[in-house]
Amino acid sequence: MSNNLSTVQQIYACFGQGDIPSILNLLDEKVQWESWADNSAQNAGVPWIAARNGKAGAVEFFQCIGSQLQIKDFQVLSIMDGGNKIAAEFVIEAVVTATGKTYRDEEIHLWSFSEAGKVIGLRHYLDTAKHIEATK
Repeated sequence: MSNNLSTVQQIYACFGQGDIPSILNLLDEKVQWESWADNSAQNAGVPWIAARNGKAGAVEFFQCIGSQLQIKDFQVLSIMDGGNKIAAEFVIEAVVTATGKTYRDEEIHLWSFSEAGKVIGLRHYLDTAKHIEATK
């Protein structure tokens, strides 16, 4: 098992415990959160898919999740080790607090790592239509 794989496993364990400070310790200072050239969920203003930068941006993401979503189910199904890229397949079900709408999605997180073993990027690969509809 690579160090990066164990880091991602640790991130999900911390997330499940609500331990966001421990997650932040695993991130590079300049981490890129949802860095896309063109993403339809970002273009539609889905707040939890907004591009963010640095640890402060990661904090904004977790605050957004905490205030705008009620997570009903979150199951990591598999984690794939690609060296400096780790992909996690998961299922999420959440209620959007502003609309009361529920969505259930099968998604992938793609984690990117520096040579120093710090997270330098995270992207969600998801059904953007479900997320956009849930915010309307």
